[in-house]
Amino acid sequence: MSDVKIAILGGSGRMGRMLIRTVLDAKGAALAAVTERPESDWISRDAGEAIGGAPLGVTVTANAEDALRAADAAIDFTSPDATVAHAEVAARLGRVLVIGTTGFEPRHIEALDAAAAAGAVLIRAGNMSLGVNLLTVLAEKVARALDQSFDVEIVESHHRHKVDAPSGTALMLGEAAAKGRGVDLADAAERGRDGITGARAEGAIGFAALRGGDVVGEHDVIFAGPGERVVLRHIATDRAIFARGAVKAALWGQGKPPGAYDMIDVLGLRD
Repeated sequence: MSDVKIAILGGSGRMGRMLIRTVLDAKGAALAAVTERPESDWISRDAGEAIGGAPLGVTVTANAEDALRAADAAIDFTSPDATVAHAEVAARLGRVLVIGTTGFEPRHIEALDAAAAAGAVLIRAGNMSLGVNLLTVLAEKVARALDQSFDVEIVESHHRHKVDAPSGTALMLGEAAAKGRGVDLADAAERGRDGITGARAEGAIGFAALRGGDVVGEHDVIFAGPGERVVLRHIATDRAIFARGAVKAALWGQGKPPGAYDMIDVLGLRD
């Protein structure tokens, strides 16, 4: 069986470089293309040389459609608007698109859902790691088991360069807790407290975001009840866990019918 050809959309960032290296090391995968913004100094360079290694025979391009045509799957950790554009191309070409981008607004999600309905195999998750996705399953189960006398708080920490808050992972955990409680996260979420806020609303799912240093990612889901607390925690120490999960998803997506999937599907954790 031939290797799955994978394109990396947005190769020059920390995550993009790691994805390139992970694809090169992954059994059953081959690097097909790498893209960057038109103004990037990576354009027209060999991707291997761009990451400080030997030439790979893959020239970095700004044309995402050409990259997707050359690939069976693409991995995208770029920006919400760029990801939507890539999803539309994936739908036209019937490709697998693995999405690790975060910071989406409702309009972006609607566009992604439309691309999945139009022919793309979209695998999207706020976090690609095995541990975090297990944590998501546990958060839903614990939220279902405990009544509303247990307040739910989600605390996340990331490096100082992260631009969105709460993190995509925190929101994913919040969605899981909300599903366990049988509520809509948009109605239950409390994303910020400052000044005289009054008492905590019963049933609220609170978020707190910490930023500093080089923290890869830490997430706590706290269920605080009368006289006791249940704390679910995940600590990431190596960004490679996200790249390995994304490549696993790209391989898993081959032969799947068009639609929207997530890492729970990839890992076989769905009930």
